Amino acid sequence: MNERTENDRTAPVLVPCADYAPETVRRALEEAIGAAGGLDWVKPGMRVGIKLNLCAAKKPEAAATTHPVPAAELTRMLKERGAEVVLGDSPGGPFVAPLMHRSYEATGLRLCEAAGGTLNEDFGYTEVDFPEGRSIRSFAYVDWLRSCDAVINFCKLKSHGMMGMTAAVKNLYGVIPGTYKSEYHYRHEDPMNFADMLVDLNEYVKPRLCLCDAVEIMEGNGPTMGTPRHLGLLLAGTDPYRLDRLGAALLGIREREIPYLEAAKRRGLLSAADPEIAGMAAPWALRDFQRSGATASWFAQSEEDRGLRKIVKRSMYVLFRSRPAPDRDCVGCGKCAADCPAKAITIVKGKARIDRSKCIRCFCCQEFCPTGAMKVRRSFVAKLTGR
Repeated sequence: MNERTENDRTAPVLVPCADYAPETVRRALEEAIGAAGGLDWVKPGMRVGIKLNLCAAKKPEAAATTHPVPAAELTRMLKERGAEVVLGDSPGGPFVAPLMHRSYEATGLRLCEAAGGTLNEDFGYTEVDFPEGRSIRSFAYVDWLRSCDAVINFCKLKSHGMMGMTAAVKNLYGVIPGTYKSEYHYRHEDPMNFADMLVDLNEYVKPRLCLCDAVEIMEGNGPTMGTPRHLGLLLAGTDPYRLDRLGAALLGIREREIPYLEAAKRRGLLSAADPEIAGMAAPWALRDFQRSGATASWFAQSEEDRGLRKIVKRSMYVLFRSRPAPDRDCVGCGKCAADCPAKAITIVKGKARIDRSKCIRCFCCQEFCPTGAMKVRRSFVAKLTGR
């Protein structure tokens, strides 16, 4: 666990970054990191872990993963200060060398080795305790990050089926080894409970710096099978919640529709409003960003709900919640059935069939569908009201 105080949590910054040319990226990184406090905390011999988003073995142009050029340029900056740099992630599925090597190749991360970094080869994990946690007080934590002196969270800005958006906060779900993710989804099937777990992970890891690749983002059927879209920005900050608040403002998503931002507010980790960030995002904000459809936090129950209020919120949540569903392009490969933590999916006559009585709406099936045939479907009421 890294040391970080409340005073370390500064406002995020955004810097234009028109493309992934190394010289363009280097300038943007230097400006963004400098405005976020710089790298003077990096000392010779320090082991720095860069937690990337490698959710799927996809080419960089798919905009599903942290682009290799910013990762490589950041590696160079850290190496110039004498740090030992290790990069990696633990996406869904078995956390084993063959699958991670495939991901490293597909995502172009070998570029980071040329920059002096090391791609993670330690696939062990340790059960750690976090008694201060709200939703999770112990969890399986990947050893490669546990052995680091500091963690840099380098995420990708994308739409997300369950949480509405993925950026810095959601990216730290990758500190849990792959196959354990299904178990944790099942244990935290309520969206707000899952959101609290994400906040717990961020409070345990305490990343020293958060960076967000928003040069090419993903909209639509994110976080793996959506559509790339150019935004041309690089975000930086020391507070993952405020950085994600900036991300939501850029995408035009209301904060109430991001469960983990609501969870952070309830815990006093994020202020009720942030005019500075709203003003910063305004010139760049998208008006037509295509979301994945989640509205989980609008009507999710809280500990304070009692009586009629609890009944009403539960009823509204049922009416508004999104659900995963296969479209006609489903090829019946069975990947969704294998990944479903609730075992709610079977393959019938060559197509995926979801048992709605078992489905916990974790959207793992949608996230890991190799053909993009599993989609997030918004309810009729949500479409009607624009929620």
